[in-house]
Amino acid sequence: MSHREHHYQVKVEWKGNKGRGTEAYKAYDRLYDITAGDKSPIAGSSDPAFLGDASCWNPEDLLVASASACHKLWYLHLCAEAGISVYTYIDRAEGTMREGEKGCFTSIVLKPDITLRPGDDIDRAVALHHRAHELCFIANSLNFPVTCEPTILHSL
Repeated sequence: MSHREHHYQVKVEWKGNKGRGTEAYKAYDRLYDITAGDKSPIAGSSDPAFLGDASCWNPEDLLVASASACHKLWYLHLCAEAGISVYTYIDRAEGTMREGEKGCFTSIVLKPDITLRPGDDIDRAVALHHRAHELCFIANSLNFPVTCEPTILHSL
């Protein structure tokens, strides 16, 4: 694999000034929009535990989603190369974050439910998760464990 660099640029625009700025902790909303080029905006806020809007994405959601999506994309690529046909892939990933003086994530667990074409090799499909993890750009960038607990079945 080549060692090219890729650069990503996003704009995060805070939308939470209620007219008094940040003069007090409860004086402003945590709302923001994330945009990148012509892509649809993502409405964000902080976690409700930190006075955020529960109807919006928060940075913690986005981190877990990024790890899940990156792993999935590598997994689908590897399955296609191996001649394994994935019919469905639904991940219900979970992340754990610890608060404290220096809060941090302690883990992400990917929990994909996968359906394969009848007759495809389930053992090989499970093994490809290990390779997808090795290749996942996001998991390789994190300083805590990302694990995968797949459930794989054949289509009826």
